[in-house]
Amino acid sequence: MTFKQLKAAATLLLALALGLTDCAAPTDRYFDTVPAEHGGVRLTVFYPSIGTVRDVAALREVGFLDIPDLTVVGVFHVKETSNYEAAKTFVQDEGYDWFKFHAVDAPIGPDDLFRRNACTAEFETIVRKSDGVIFFGGPDIPPSVYGRKTSLLTEIDDPFRHYFEVSAVFHLLGGSQDPGFMPLLASRPDFPVFGICLGFQTLNVGTGGTLIQDIWTEIYFKTTVEELLPLGHELWHTSPFARLRPDIRNLIRYSFHSLDLAPEGMLCRTLGFAGSDHPRILSAHHQAVDKPGRGWRISAVSRDGKVIEAMEHIVFANVLGVQFHPEHARLWDGSLEFIETPDAETTTSYRAILENAPPSWEFHRKIWEWYGAALRRSAAGR
Repeated sequence: MTFKQLKAAATLLLALALGLTDCAAPTDRYFDTVPAEHGGVRLTVFYPSIGTVRDVAALREVGFLDIPDLTVVGVFHVKETSNYEAAKTFVQDEGYDWFKFHAVDAPIGPDDLFRRNACTAEFETIVRKSDGVIFFGGPDIPPSVYGRKTSLLTEIDDPFRHYFEVSAVFHLLGGSQDPGFMPLLASRPDFPVFGICLGFQTLNVGTGGTLIQDIWTEIYFKTTVEELLPLGHELWHTSPFARLRPDIRNLIRYSFHSLDLAPEGMLCRTLGFAGSDHPRILSAHHQAVDKPGRGWRISAVSRDGKVIEAMEHIVFANVLGVQFHPEHARLWDGSLEFIETPDAETTTSYRAILENAPPSWEFHRKIWEWYGAALRRSAAGR
């Protein structure tokens, strides 16, 4: 067991002892108390951690999710290892009355992900009572879920989160696991679904795709951090300095690199960019899409073409997955100063990095403009 896993286990045991987890019957069941018909806009987010709440709040504050009547519902399974009580306390302390929680305790396991199961009714409720979904980032998916053996570099921290979210994707979009399964979006084809980092990988696995379990060893054939340094920023999908110099507190722990956009893809076609545009994005991951699941078209890749950075769904027009992080709250705050490398003599902000590399800032704004508009259309169509 790794130190990270030991720490997570200790945190969970302490929370159990103090009665802080949701492993008992759920007490927050927002969707049980509200009708499907309502005058506002409802967004469902999976993994409603404090970080997720902060990111959504920052997107609202910067005007990128400019929906005054928005209610955000954080959905989670009670067997997840995250302590969502802390997130509930954070929401209350910040006065975010627009953020609600919905806990699910129906059984879910690795053998019933890709068929109707005890959570099916919950997924049906999400589509009936909300207007869009976002899947956020997180830890590695158990490779057994996509039919692979587990690499020594894969860390499985929260299996029930993955079971719940992968099954949700299968219910929403269908997949090659059962081509005859009728996806829930067949009844609401304009329902927007957005997957970010792990969320992107979950969209792929849920529809029958597979993952590369470690980019640096499987794609670039590097086995040490020092070997990665000469590759340069464009091929760092997470910062190697984060491992080499954890003592530097103001060092950026992510990597910024640019994209190649597919000229015929929705990032160009819908957002108005060209194949000659190379927006910089925030990246922090060691896994990536390998074989795409059923129904996907590649929308963006890394500059060397070796890592899939975005995919769009060919049946449901408002379904998009991105490997990078367009949601991170630090992207919008120009007052937070960091260094990009250990030997950097000047500081910068995440926001400045985007603003100084056109059209990066505009690219991020338009992604959220697209998603917000899709949410509003979905609500109006309901």
